[in-house]
Amino acid sequence: MEQLNKRMEINGISKTFFSDKGYFTAIKDVSFDVNDGEFLVILGPGRCGKTVLLNIIAGLEQQTEGKVVYNGREWKGVNPEISMVFQKLALMPFKTVMENVELGLKFRGMSKGQRREIAQHYIELVGLKGFEKSYPTQLSGGMKQRVSFARTLLSGADMLLLDEPFSALDYLTRVEMQEWLLEQWEHYHKTILFITHDVEEAVFLSKKIFVIQDRPFSSMEMVEVPLPAHRDRNDLKKPEIVDLKERLIGKLRRSVRL
Repeated sequence: MEQLNKRMEINGISKTFFSDKGYFTAIKDVSFDVNDGEFLVILGPGRCGKTVLLNIIAGLEQQTEGKVVYNGREWKGVNPEISMVFQKLALMPFKTVMENVELGLKFRGMSKGQRREIAQHYIELVGLKGFEKSYPTQLSGGMKQRVSFARTLLSGADMLLLDEPFSALDYLTRVEMQEWLLEQWEHYHKTILFITHDVEEAVFLSKKIFVIQDRPFSSMEMVEVPLPAHRDRNDLKKPEIVDLKERLIGKLRRSVRL
């Protein structure tokens, strides 16, 4: 059996929010590992702490307790080797597709000619050739997500954190983006941590799903999807997968009632 290397360890992460009205614990003593090159999905209902956890891993928010270990080293703050794609896109509306994609390279001081050449390559990779001069308002939801992914891939990050990136898209576009994301993962072998509340999306994207069990978010059950890494929509109709989806829906319903 192939030995997988740990890319990240989440050790005893807790997060408590304090206010004039008291305190609220969103995450309590959460621990799990993410292996190098793995596509791992965390499945849970809305407002259960998934985004808080991702923000902590990204270094955008400070945990109350616990630590994030990346490549054997404890990280505090923003990790340049981790990039995050948000549910609400952070594209600049007054900049073109090209200008949005090349933004990180510009901040790094790269010359205009160099960054344009690199950005053009990534724009073509995500299927947006011909839209370089378009503005976000002129793009569909799926096209905007591809701009965001191009910028993320261009960042050079080894690990991608995806916060329900397709939840605002219509069904057909969401399906197309899920298939596109799997193709990118198979090509680039990035380590991906993806959070969602959509059972079918979780089953289609990953071989390993962590299902949130309780509130506050403190434990997860690991569920393996009995499908090969390369899959298509017809796989979701297999009797064992239909049964798995029903079991996952049942687990989500129980967690919502807590």
